[in-house]
Amino acid sequence: MELQNSLLRRQFLKNAIAGTVIAGFGGGLYVIASDSETRAARAQRLPDGRPRLPPGQRVISALKPMGGEQGDPRPSAFSLKVYGEVENPIVLTFSELVSAESVTQRSDVHCVTGWSLLDAQWRGVQLRTLLTRAGLKSEARHVILEAAHGYTANIRLVDAMSFDSLIAWEHDDKALGKSHGAPVRAVIPRLYFWKSAKWITGIRVTHRDEPGYWEVRGYNNRADPWKEERYA
Repeated sequence: MELQNSLLRRQFLKNAIAGTVIAGFGGGLYVIASDSETRAARAQRLPDGRPRLPPGQRVISALKPMGGEQGDPRPSAFSLKVYGEVENPIVLTFSELVSAESVTQRSDVHCVTGWSLLDAQWRGVQLRTLLTRAGLKSEARHVILEAAHGYTANIRLVDAMSFDSLIAWEHDDKALGKSHGAPVRAVIPRLYFWKSAKWITGIRVTHRDEPGYWEVRGYNNRADPWKEERYA
């Protein structure tokens, strides 16, 4: 089964790069944006000089859900735990989270399957705000994003502390849809989108790396889109 899934993922990626209409892992079809939009994005540069569009990506016009085993979407049932290598572990309800210092920002989303959504708007709290509030211990090096049904995604502390890493509850001025991780998801724009865990329940700080759900199934541990770190 794992071999079959790997072959399907690789064929999915080839189709995406070829610019065809493709089936998402979460079901349904979507149409890739025009070639001119993709070319324009490739011609743009980020402040650090990298191309805005990572290699092997094509632009699409709307966020794709990309599947996953859904958690409870009710804000009343939500609880977020920030713990591990921190001085003051915290547990937040949905109302406590949204009353924290929130930001609205735009960021590009890059999926390992080959699509990118530009200028996606999110509202949430910076991950660094929550980690700072909990008080990082000196041995803290990694962050494990925990989600419904035991899903995890590992990121380095430096990525978690980036200004654009969010714990978000809105997308494009609307509450997150159920398929997008309602009521709350992570958004880690500098890494492939599987690192942006949906239906998030915990933020665990560790001193050692712990590969997550997709990482132990053959995906790259770091997941830098500009280095095409798709698979191990």
